[in-house]
Amino acid sequence: MIDSPVGRLRLIEQDGAISAIEFEPHDDRRVRGPRADDHPLLVECASQLAAYFAGELTDFDLPLAAEGTEFQHLVWAELRRIGYGSTATYGEIAARLGKSNAASRAVGLANGRNPIPIVVPCHRVIGADGTLTGYAGGLDRKRVLLALEGVTQPADETPALF
Repeated sequence: MIDSPVGRLRLIEQDGAISAIEFEPHDDRRVRGPRADDHPLLVECASQLAAYFAGELTDFDLPLAAEGTEFQHLVWAELRRIGYGSTATYGEIAARLGKSNAASRAVGLANGRNPIPIVVPCHRVIGADGTLTGYAGGLDRKRVLLALEGVTQPADETPALF
């Protein structure tokens, strides 16, 4: 567990890779072993997250092992290509995957099922009109994460602090 500007986060390691990062309230169904905050990979993940939140890290370098479908993995790989401080729309991600704009909804569903938020930056995906749309961690957290990265938000979208 670590404290962050978006609340307490639980980091989950499985077989030498980060398999989940959870916002409170945590999903106890994912935990498959005893708590070990001193595990070297969890310590490294916490360190990289702290550097990200301090504005000192823009790209994570961690082994990841998210459980998901083939399509979800394709979407999550595209999310990792969205640069720090940048955004992309669901339609843009669909196009990058060679799909039509009609696949935007499927991209949105895969985005919402991303089990490793922040590191796999699903918060960088916005609506076609530039507005902030759903985020599994809640829109307040999405606003904070985008503000940390210097992303200009619509005037009525102000970051909330936790």
